Amino acid sequence: MIYLATDHRGFKLKEKIKEWLAEWNYEFQDLGAFEYKKDDDYTEYAKLVAEKVSNSQNIGIIVCGSGVGADVVANKFDGVRSGLALDEDQVKLAREHDNINVLALASEHMSEEDAKKAVETFLKTPFSGKERYERRLSQIEDIEKSN
Repeated sequence: MIYLATDHRGFKLKEKIKEWLAEWNYEFQDLGAFEYKKDDDYTEYAKLVAEKVSNSQNIGIIVCGSGVGADVVANKFDGVRSGLALDEDQVKLAREHDNINVLALASEHMSEEDAKKAVETFLKTPFSGKERYERRLSQIEDIEKSN
């Protein structure tokens, strides 16, 4: 399952992502915003996705204007490895090396075409499973447990 959410600044892009996911036959759930509200906050929407992804096998896509705020919120949840990506090469490395399970997109800093490539790359790129990346993920889990 792919969980998807955004605030007002990413609303238009989230609607496009829904079209792409449907076109590519992916199962997804839109967690909001369900309409454009200029005063909503990215925190509430990033939290909804992160709660669903936390310690599960599911993945998520969050969008806000810069992508940074939503990314920060998502990474507060155990088991969430959110990565902010501005292009497909960055997404590919984030999946292969860091096994990100949430993709954070910056609606105001990337074209629709770049966003589409980033989403497609996120969905199609597997974690490499190389020992050094496994070791680093284990270290991240240890950090989570110690705080």
